[in-house]
Amino acid sequence: MTEFGIYGDLHVSLEGHVATAEIRRPPNNFFDLALIDGLVSAFTDLDEDDNCRSIVLCAEGKNFCAGAQFHNDGSRGGEITAKNPDGSPRHLYDAAFDLFSCKTPVVAAIQGAAVGGGLGVACFADFRVAAPEARFTANFARLGFHHGFGLTVTLPSLVGQQKALELLYTGARIKGEEASSIGLVDKLAPLSELRQKPTRSPSKSQLRLRLLSNQYGKR
Repeated sequence: MTEFGIYGDLHVSLEGHVATAEIRRPPNNFFDLALIDGLVSAFTDLDEDDNCRSIVLCAEGKNFCAGAQFHNDGSRGGEITAKNPDGSPRHLYDAAFDLFSCKTPVVAAIQGAAVGGGLGVACFADFRVAAPEARFTANFARLGFHHGFGLTVTLPSLVGQQKALELLYTGARIKGEEASSIGLVDKLAPLSELRQKPTRSPSKSQLRLRLLSNQYGKR
């Protein structure tokens, strides 16, 4: 495994034809504009590298991504709230749009919580592998905040319109097994094998995935 690059709190390595992009903001890996910008920069660089045929998106620590924070002082902690003191939501939306433009297939390896915008980050990926004890919730409605990070588009495409409405309106929390049963998660894996499972596809399959992704786009 060789280091591909460091993009703020995102560390990227490459082994064979598989890149691993690890968010390093443990234990909760809250995201902000800087992290999304880092993801966009890293995935743009990986898109341009012919040696990279797939990307595993993972996170260090207890949770995959427990939500977003936007504080003027740059401190981390707390999920999305009804207020956005950062004052630049347009920047976030533009960066998220660029992230969805990634042509290389992305597999999210999910442990712990994927909450709010963190669920949006997971749903951006083409595939999701999760530990059975992983937790998923779109908590925006409970906070009185609009549903963000493309979830009103990605969630219905994964679980169907009616189930997506239920999850978005109620903010219900579901675990890995239920997420798998409704199509939100593609594969379940023990926590100890979570990162290995997405990298086991033969290289020819990875190449086919990239070709299909380039042909049809991510959505």
